[in-house]
Amino acid sequence: MPRFSVDPDISRAKTLDTAFYTDPAIYESAKDRIFVPSWQLVGDATQVSAPGQCHPFTLLENYLDEPLLLTKDQDRRIRCLSNVCTHRGTIVVHEPCTLHHLRCRYHGRMFGLDGSFHSMPEFKEVKDFPSGDDHLTSLPLFQWGPLLFASASLTSSYTPYLQDMISRVGWLPLEEFRFRPELSRDYHVNAHWALYCENYLEGFHIPFVHAGLNSVIDFGNYTTELFTYANLQLGIAKATEDCFDLPPSSPDYGKQVAAYYFFVFPNMMFNFYPWGLSINIVKPVSIQQCKVSFLTYVWKEALLHKGAGADLDTVELEDEAVVEAVQQGVRSRFYRHGRYSVTREQGTHHFHRIISSFMEAIH
Repeated sequence: MPRFSVDPDISRAKTLDTAFYTDPAIYESAKDRIFVPSWQLVGDATQVSAPGQCHPFTLLENYLDEPLLLTKDQDRRIRCLSNVCTHRGTIVVHEPCTLHHLRCRYHGRMFGLDGSFHSMPEFKEVKDFPSGDDHLTSLPLFQWGPLLFASASLTSSYTPYLQDMISRVGWLPLEEFRFRPELSRDYHVNAHWALYCENYLEGFHIPFVHAGLNSVIDFGNYTTELFTYANLQLGIAKATEDCFDLPPSSPDYGKQVAAYYFFVFPNMMFNFYPWGLSINIVKPVSIQQCKVSFLTYVWKEALLHKGAGADLDTVELEDEAVVEAVQQGVRSRFYRHGRYSVTREQGTHHFHRIISSFMEAIH
């Protein structure tokens, strides 16, 4: 496997070797090296709002393809479990439902809503049974407002991924944000998942690609802040309207903040606007295609369609055209590396540095 080291000095650094975007073996390797330890948005608390409710889903379908299950037990605790029976490996729950216990329809193995093994027909003669291996695996789960996050790694902590974002905008009453499926949609982009993320991570292209967004964002005061496995692009408005009414406790108090653009490694964007939140999840589909899910949470209905978050569909289509052209370009035999703008591409450089650290880690 090629080495993906990226110089920590952005003024000297070169971008990732194009093999990262073009080599099928590297694309597969990134599953376990990058995505398994990551934290992913896996659902909304309203999907399991009452005791006994179960919600099956597939974590990053077409890539990790991990069958998982959200449950709420009688103690009203939400859990994220493996949805694979520990007997013969079939799926336990096939559709959203309300249950008192989990029962595999293949051979009748029964589990509690916490994943604990309860019983199994015709197993009296089996020695050393049951054991810890007979429980459904419980994954680490973290809740922020209505948002549920989980990791496929049993030892991964959410803190380096999510805590900086939560600390920065923790004053927002996320419990008042409501998911709006009619305002949410999926986009299919003919580009490697990382190329889509790289485009998001720099405001450098805004004056050249997004005329509408550039008319409301003050590009001269556009800043990037770097965290461990996340970063923030702070969008400052040109005018005083369509800005956050920031509390004095906010570190941004006194600024005309039009948008908080948080990126959480490796593939999530949390875009906070005065009207609410647009979450973008970049899901790998193939080495040259990804699906981007836009999830809309509305806080203040009257502010919809105003300011920096007014026309997200237009901005997305503009981004798609650019990213798909880059996908064509990285396959060229005449291109291997680029360089970074020291003032405008700190986010992309940081992203490449994190990729490098995960891909070069000894497993």
